[in-house]
This record gives sequence, structure tokens and C-alpha cells, in this order.
Amino acid sequence: MSRSELIDTYPDFLKYWDGAHDQPVADQIESWSSEYMSRFPELLKKQIEDYSEQDLDWRKIAEEKVFPFLNDRLPVMREARKNLLELCPAIYSKAQELLGFEADVSFVIYVGVGCGAGWVTSYGDQPAILFGLENIAGSGWGSVNAIRGLCAHEIGHVAHYHWRAQNNKALGTGVWWQLYDEGFAQRCETSINGFDSWHEAIASDDWLEWCQGHKGWLAAEFIKAADDGKPVNPFFGSWFEMEGKSQTGYFLGCEVIHGLEEEYSLKEIALLDDIETRSRAILERMRNVQP
Repeated sequence: MSRSELIDTYPDFLKYWDGAHDQPVADQIESWSSEYMSRFPELLKKQIEDYSEQDLDWRKIAEEKVFPFLNDRLPVMREARKNLLELCPAIYSKAQELLGFEADVSFVIYVGVGCGAGWVTSYGDQPAILFGLENIAGSGWGSVNAIRGLCAHEIGHVAHYHWRAQNNKALGTGVWWQLYDEGFAQRCETSINGFDSWHEAIASDDWLEWCQGHKGWLAAEFIKAADDGKPVNPFFGSWFEMEGKSQTGYFLGCEVIHGLEEEYSLKEIALLDDIETRSRAILERMRNVQP
């Protein structure tokens, strides 16, 4: 039987922040690295390498996007951490039963430099979900419903990658893979929690309704961005918007998965190749249909 493990670094963050919150931002960032993250070197390395792979300066991102807002976000980070501790093991057990997979996983709770609210990777030589409280709070996702959705979404990634590894299928890259990958995880979220589970919608009352009403336009915009070789960050990044709405790519990707479910089971979808051709065909149909 597979098991889950919780690694909670938030108490260590609070010890560091108690002495750092009145310091200049540049000093806060340095002591974040040397005092707090130095206790978790693998976690620090992953974040720095993630930005390096994107040719981004992690300190600049931290200075502009993260540390100026930490004090104000402490209440939401505290709420999110409490809900993660309570919900993660139960949701993981439920997900394994509903989706039909078994894999060990670590849930790591930390305050980082903006690498994501949830990030499926490895930690301590086993699959892991890293929950960045700074990004969770920035997105307004501290509530029980938001955390339940976020956790189920990230577990969807775990199941996806587990199935592909079992079948010697490599993970993909590029914008079409991102759409499929995030859509798959979002579809798992709704499968685990019910069709009203969209954690991206928590901070915006009309997010889902807006996406449904604009899905043809979203499909057309995604195809255009992909064909023009432009970044698709506006569809996915929490710091970006399209017509005032963030993270619409998760909705769009989920629509792609729904289209694939007309022919395949969820597990079969997890193992598909030629993602671009399949996804593009579904988006082409979507953009030609009025809502």
C-alpha cells in the first residue's frame, strides 16, 4: 500500500521571518536563503534551478513579486497551511481509490520565491508535491474549498506522471504539452472533488462562467499564440491576465481532455502521444462554435 508523508517547513519560516520582517527586502531575501532555506537545501536548489532554466533572476522575481507582500499574506498562508495539513492525506487516499493508482508521495509545505502554488516534482528520492504558501496566498486560495481543489489538481499530475513512468512514456515539453498536462490535472480535480471543483475560480465569482462564454475566443487565442511562437504565460501564470481573467488555460485544457474522453478513458488519455495534433483538432472545433 502506498503512503503519503507531510513535510511542514512553515514553523521554520516563521522563526526566520520573526527576525527578518523589518529588514530591507534585499536582506530578507538573503536571510531567506541563508537562514530558512539552508535547512532544506534540496528545496532551495530546486527553486534556483527552476528560474535558471527559464533564464530568470530569482532574486529579482523575489524582490518584485514576493517579499514586499509577505507580511500582508501571513493570515492566508496560515489558513492554507492548516488546511493542507488536514486535507492532503485524505484527498490522496480518495484520489488513489477513484483514479486507480498507487504511488508514494511527499507533501512539502514551504514559503518560496514564486515557483508555484503547487509543483509536482521529486523530493527525497520520491514523488512530491511542493505547496508554495506565498503563491497560494497571492492567488487567494487559502480556504478549505480552494485547498481541496489545488490538492486534487496536483495529485492529478502525480497520477499522470506515475502512469507514464509505468509505461516508459516520457513527459513532453512545449505549449501543447502544457495545455494537455494542466488540462489533465484539472480534469482529475473535478473527478476527485466533483464537477464544481475549480480552485482557479475561488478568487473570482464569474471566472467559470466567463471561461465558458469565451471558450471559442480562448481557443483561437491559444492557437494563434502557439503558431506565432509566443509564450502562453497569459493562460497559466498567476501573475498574468487575459481580458482581466487569470489561469484560463486550465479551463481550456480541461475542455481538451473532455474532448478526448469521447474516445478514451482517463488512463488512456494519460498515455497518449501526438498531443499537439489531438489538442489542436479539439481547439479548432471549439473556436468555430459560438457559445
